Amino acid sequence: MPLDPQADALIKQMAAAPGPKLEDLSPQDARKLASMTFKMLEGAPQEVGKIENRSIPGPAGDIPVRIYTPSGNGPFPLLVFYHGGGWVIGDLDTHDNACRALTNGARCVTVAVDYRLAPEHKFPAAVDDCYAATAWAVEHASELGADPSKVAVGGDSAGGNLAAVVALAARDRGKPKLAFQLLIYPATDGALDTYSHKTFKDYFLTDGAVRYFWGHYVRGEADKRDPLASPALAKSLRGLPPALIITAEFDPLRDEGEAYGEKLRAAGVPVTTTRYNGMIHGFFTMTGVLDQGKKAIEEASSALRKAFGR
Repeated sequence: MPLDPQADALIKQMAAAPGPKLEDLSPQDARKLASMTFKMLEGAPQEVGKIENRSIPGPAGDIPVRIYTPSGNGPFPLLVFYHGGGWVIGDLDTHDNACRALTNGARCVTVAVDYRLAPEHKFPAAVDDCYAATAWAVEHASELGADPSKVAVGGDSAGGNLAAVVALAARDRGKPKLAFQLLIYPATDGALDTYSHKTFKDYFLTDGAVRYFWGHYVRGEADKRDPLASPALAKSLRGLPPALIITAEFDPLRDEGEAYGEKLRAAGVPVTTTRYNGMIHGFFTMTGVLDQGKKAIEEASSALRKAFGR
């Protein structure tokens, strides 16, 4: 299908804007650019019942988290969310709107994790933080007004990668027990050799940016082949929680996300894979300018409610 008219207009607008490409910036300057870009595209924030910023213990020091609670009486299901940004950019603020929308839409407590970023903290620092934060959230579920028997992990892009990896780690370590994984255009394989990688090189997420992110995240090919970096390379996907995988047609990560869905299905894991035609990478958090982002949040919220039995 052709590029969605809203996405086409956005790409043309961004192409005409002056300034360097993200992959030509230092990580610090890339973070500043990303924060401005997210703010321009995210739309109006939804009100939620309560928001709390706090720090929790992690493997290398405290981990900042933001806890969103819907209005009404709990206990609510629990979603632990990891933001996207190639493990290099992004933070609690860049994904604040998405977490608010998922909290309201799924009627769940959402714990957003501000994990350590690369290149200051290479793989597996982000994995370690995300797993530790998930374990903490489940252990403290009653304190959070959440139900520890109804827990999901989720994230977009690099956050989708981390959600898939935390699900693998939780299975292999025997805890915490997860009910669902929400994988929004996830990075699942560092090989970067799919048809979509070769074809969709300049649709918001460029080929240069993908390689920039991976280059900062891992130390070399051995890290790339580690299943905790490339979950598609795990020896087995059996026993993982059910999943919703959302992909975008004009996204270099499209094919690896959909291939991961096929691998989950072949391993007996219930999975729904939805491709949003005409869309680009990042559309889930661009609800201010892309209507299909709103539809994707609605689908994700519905899938979470179903998984939680609500």
